[in-house]
Amino acid sequence: MAEPPVERLVSGVLEADGEAIAEALATVEDTRGDTLPRQRELLGRLEAETPREHSIVGLTGPPGAGKSTLAGALIRLWLERGAGVGMVAVDPSSRHSGGALLGDRARLRFAAEDRVFVRSMAARDQLGGLAPATRGAAAVLRAAYPWTIVETVGVGQSEVDVATLADSVVLVLQPGSGDTLQFMKAGILEIPDVLVVHKWDLGAVAERTRADLESMLALQSVSGKLDWSPPVVGASAETGHAVAQVADAVEAHRQHLEIGDALGERRARGRVAWAMERFEQRYGALGLERVGGREAAERSVREAAGTALDAFSSLATRAGLES
Repeated sequence: MAEPPVERLVSGVLEADGEAIAEALATVEDTRGDTLPRQRELLGRLEAETPREHSIVGLTGPPGAGKSTLAGALIRLWLERGAGVGMVAVDPSSRHSGGALLGDRARLRFAAEDRVFVRSMAARDQLGGLAPATRGAAAVLRAAYPWTIVETVGVGQSEVDVATLADSVVLVLQPGSGDTLQFMKAGILEIPDVLVVHKWDLGAVAERTRADLESMLALQSVSGKLDWSPPVVGASAETGHAVAQVADAVEAHRQHLEIGDALGERRARGRVAWAMERFEQRYGALGLERVGGREAAERSVREAAGTALDAFSSLATRAGLES
């Protein structure tokens, strides 16, 4: 069956048409080598048409913290506020099939008329909490909806890639789990823009966890590392407590990014990360060696015009490799 014209796909995605979104996602997730020109055209057109205010929110944290439950609550809240929502849910991979283990993704059920599109994908052997196709899928959904949530796989201290994808990162922690100290040691507390102590209904242990986080963040602020003070919100998706406060904190951070074009700088870093990630996945150390090393490769990507995939193709051409 012939593929639909890119122009029709772009129009459908911008109108949040589910069929067009599904086709666009299939296009950007296709790993066959001959699909790159179509992917470049599609993502280039979408990037040019995506409203600047449409945002990607990274939802990360250890397994068991309730990320999916909180995501569902945030989606319902944004729907009530009149905004459509996309979501990319990255799941652990089955050792047998390689597919996503959906876990509690069944909780993310919405009515057919709701402006919501949820895409689950398998992390496979990718480190950093994302799947290989996450960035392209998030770009498609961001074109369609004002808010796109990217929930990472939840593997722990290695999930830092989401900081190069999302405009705002929300770290979800479970009270009394011991993760707070470990994340501080690993430097992960420098990544989130909003912290959520989830399962707030647990009472005193949740309050202690929030106090610990606030103390640690205060030390970071004193050291001069932060130009934004990440709020620590005690919330419970099960009871609905402070879910609106989480959404408000994300929206406040989004507004903060407009100061001095921090948003543009953040998205530019994400473009470099995406191009480099794809280049290294395909060509590895040999590719980097051919362009003079990582620093030279990143400089070339920053100077290249167009989308991340355009920059990837430019770098591959410079290396004398088939893109």
